[in-house]
Amino acid sequence: MFIHKIDDELSLKLIEGKDSERVFELTERSREYLRQWLPWLDGTTKVEDTEAFIKMSLEGFVEGRSLQTVILYRGQAVGVAGFNQINRANQTAYIGYWLGKDYQGNGIMTRVAQALTDYAFTELKLNKVEIRAAVENTKSRAVPERLGFVQEGTLRQAEWLYDHYVDTVVYGMLAAEWKKG
Repeated sequence: MFIHKIDDELSLKLIEGKDSERVFELTERSREYLRQWLPWLDGTTKVEDTEAFIKMSLEGFVEGRSLQTVILYRGQAVGVAGFNQINRANQTAYIGYWLGKDYQGNGIMTRVAQALTDYAFTELKLNKVEIRAAVENTKSRAVPERLGFVQEGTLRQAEWLYDHYVDTVVYGMLAAEWKKG
């Protein structure tokens, strides 16, 4: 099993079936908060929907196309983060993440994104990592900005969020630019 210790408080663990109830519970408790920026909330209404996501995630992991982890903060699952897509042909990965509402403001996601970026370059030997966020999602955009990612551009009306399109900012980091810490 994949477990990646970040620091004394924080680890990433490969998501697995036994995580479904906790991940669904986090989703439920943060539903309205997460719904502002994530398009999948209306399709996740029961624990079986989370189980299906986990099954798909594990298939992607086995095939080397993705890596979804549970964020463990002080031993408790508080969110999900990972590589939504790994493109071996182009040596790139796209980081996606979400955190339960009650765990915001602890620097968790910045440390998680830093660890994932470092892992992409040192372990997976990729050339580029991308993080994308809606233009108005300032909390999510702050993560790559704190880590020194380059804002590469804006994709107009790139994502449909329930009843409207949002523009998406693309941030990139190259292996040659990355300095851990």
